Amino acid sequence: MIGSQIGWTLLLGGVALVIAAVLGNLLGIVAAWRRGGVLDSAFPPLLIFVGSFPYFWLAMGALYLFGVSLGWFPMRHAYDVGLTPGFNGEFLSNVVTHLVLPALTIVLVSIGGWMLGMRNTMIATAAEDYITMAEAKGLSPSRIMFRYAARNALLPSVTNFGMALGFVVGGALLTEVVFAYPGIGYQLLMAVQGLDYPLMQGIFLTITAAVLLANFLVDLVYVRLDPRVRVR
Repeated sequence: MIGSQIGWTLLLGGVALVIAAVLGNLLGIVAAWRRGGVLDSAFPPLLIFVGSFPYFWLAMGALYLFGVSLGWFPMRHAYDVGLTPGFNGEFLSNVVTHLVLPALTIVLVSIGGWMLGMRNTMIATAAEDYITMAEAKGLSPSRIMFRYAARNALLPSVTNFGMALGFVVGGALLTEVVFAYPGIGYQLLMAVQGLDYPLMQGIFLTITAAVLLANFLVDLVYVRLDPRVRVR
C-alpha cells in the first residue's frame, strides 16, 4: 500500500525541494555578492515573511485563488479522474498541471531559508584570503563568485539538502491533505482516521528509513566534495 503511493510523494517533494534549493541558493549567492542592493535588502525579509506562514494556510489560499476563483489549475488529486496512467504526453502534462499548486506552496515556504543560509555562508566565504588572492590576480567577478566563493559556500547547503531530502517523504503531509494529493501524507491521514495501526507504523518506518538513508548518502557525497574530511 505504501509503495503504491510513495512515488507521488517523492515526485511532489522532490520537485519542490530541487526548485527551492536551486533558486534559493542562486538568490543567496547573488545577494551576498552584491550586498546592499535591492536583492539583498528586499528579498530575504520578504521570503522569510512568506515562509513563516504554515503550509496548509498558503495551500488553502492558493487553492482558493488559482483553483476556485480563477480556475487556472485543478483543485485535487494527482491527475484527472478517468484518465488512464501511462507514459504519454496527455497523462504527463495532466500530472504537471496538478503538481503546480502543491509544489508552489512548498517552494514559497522553504525558499527563504535556502536563500538566507546561502547568503550568510557566502558573506563569510567572501572574506577569506583566497578570495582576495583571486581578485588580486585579476579574475573576472563572475568566475570568483561561482568557481571560488560559491563552490565552497555550497558545502553546508549539501548537508541541508540531504536532511531535507530525507524529510521529503513526510514533509508534504499537510499539503497533500489540502490538495487530496495521493501521497503517503494523505495515506497517513486516512490510516489515522481508520485506526489502521500497522499502516501507520509502516509509514513512520518508511519516513525514518528515508531520513537515515539521506544522511548516509550525504556523508558519502561530502567526502567527494570536501577534501578536508577525507582520511587516507
